[in-house]
Amino acid sequence: MTTLTEVLLRTLEDLGAEDLKKFKWHLWQKGVLEGFPGIRKSRLENADREDTVDLMVQTYCINTIKVTKMVLVKINQNDLLDNFTDTISEPT
Repeated sequence: MTTLTEVLLRTLEDLGAEDLKKFKWHLWQKGVLEGFPGIRKSRLENADREDTVDLMVQTYCINTIKVTKMVLVKINQNDLLDNFTDTISEPT
């Protein structure tokens, strides 16, 4: 069985450098992710993909899937969103 962290890492690996930068930008902006806190910019600036996954799971816990979907929509990565959604589902 594939874990959330593996699926999230694979999703981030499918983003190019510019799209990863946009993804991380959305994570540190206050108020962009309705109802969810931002991750400190200083923690994300030099974070590689693996570190970004760890920070997201630490910050958002069971909401990591929801936050990932929100950001993928905001950066217009609908193909990755579909693949992510098909691979893993939100906890009920």
